[in-house]
Amino acid sequence: MAIVKPSLAKGTRDFSPLEMERRNFIFNTLKRIFKKYGYSEIQTPSFENLATLTGKYGDEGDKLIFKILNSGDYLSKVSNEVWGERNSNRLIPHISEKALRYDLTVPFARYVVMHQNDIALPFKRFQIQPVWRADRPQRGRYREFYQCDVDVVGSDSLLNEAEFVLIYWEALKELGLKDFTIKINNRKILTGIAEILGKPELIVDMTVAIDKLDKIGLEGVNKELLERGFTEEDLELLKPIVLLGGTNLEKLESLKKVLASSEKGMQGIAEIETVFSYIDAFKVDETLLEREVEVDITLARGLNYYTGCIFEVKTNEVAMGSIGGGGRYDDLTGMFGLKGLTGVGVSFGADRIYDVLEELSLFPEATVVSSKILISNFDKTLESYTISLLTSLRKEGIAVELYPVAAKLKKQMSYADAKGIPFVLLVGEEEVESGLLTLKNMESGEQIKVKLSTLIEMMRG
Repeated sequence: MAIVKPSLAKGTRDFSPLEMERRNFIFNTLKRIFKKYGYSEIQTPSFENLATLTGKYGDEGDKLIFKILNSGDYLSKVSNEVWGERNSNRLIPHISEKALRYDLTVPFARYVVMHQNDIALPFKRFQIQPVWRADRPQRGRYREFYQCDVDVVGSDSLLNEAEFVLIYWEALKELGLKDFTIKINNRKILTGIAEILGKPELIVDMTVAIDKLDKIGLEGVNKELLERGFTEEDLELLKPIVLLGGTNLEKLESLKKVLASSEKGMQGIAEIETVFSYIDAFKVDETLLEREVEVDITLARGLNYYTGCIFEVKTNEVAMGSIGGGGRYDDLTGMFGLKGLTGVGVSFGADRIYDVLEELSLFPEATVVSSKILISNFDKTLESYTISLLTSLRKEGIAVELYPVAAKLKKQMSYADAKGIPFVLLVGEEEVESGLLTLKNMESGEQIKVKLSTLIEMMRG
């Protein structure tokens, strides 16, 4: 058999022990905060029935779903007629019944419908699992990556939106970020703007264009709007809205004047004001609404499904795209026959957050250490003694390992150094006879004699 050169599938990654420690630092921080706000963890299978996923992401999204071939002789059931057409879209239903999940949202909707008699509404869940997309790999874009979603369904209270702002704020502070912006908008405001222009049917064209303001500037936005069917008069009306400035309250007051004739637009403004009043009532930080939260009318993500408040989070400390986002949706489960179940949810971009923390050196040093102590192994005759030490220390909850074979000290020290183990316990005949163990600090090089009881107290401290 020919030797195959090992390689990774495009768009996938291995994670080293150090990288896993750091990723788990992010995941564990998020889990702790989600639970603090009353959210419970669920998991769904890595693959779903193909019919569950298709038709939920648009034509382009469907092309990016990883299909799984049926097991066995999957071509035997394909008719000559279908095979002869050489049409992959016609062929797929005959050879593939399952697919890797594309996101966590559709499986969550399926979960809620299937378990609707078992869950209490409002249902608050979080989910941290990998998803797969047959996208073209590039820097920062992978075919396998993790999503961190937190949602509540069965409640239309804007208290939920306010708590998601707090979850973002608290989580990013806990991860060590100091300068970030939680942007908020409302789909109803965007609808109101399209209404006062007399072009409600062009809302998507309008928002796609103004969403690019940061990238192409006002001139570029105007050019794109003209190409999409808007007039010069429309641009004059839009200009003060697109370039809206001032504090959040000043922005909302300006919008009230512009959107006074739009009931839908005024409703969107009122919803943001309600969210802000809830945040004020929490009294977690006096400057939160002034420093970290920003009303941004150009924010227009997820217009195919968001119906109320929309969120996006960006760090201002490094050049990076959004590190989180989400919004309110009114009919998550309608795709599976359960109509009218409103919800709101946000997600954290774990991979981008990782890159930000790494660039800013914000990962705690403690996360790189696997074991606290390495017990040396000089002589096989001492193994029973060193194994008893190993057991005693582990019973006390101390991470410790025994070098597996008798070897030269230099080799064992190199192992401890490579793994970042801070202490080595040197055990020879002298230590066995005296009961005093030799503990070497790998950073300072200092060696001290300690009893086992003293060592346990030191490691606990």
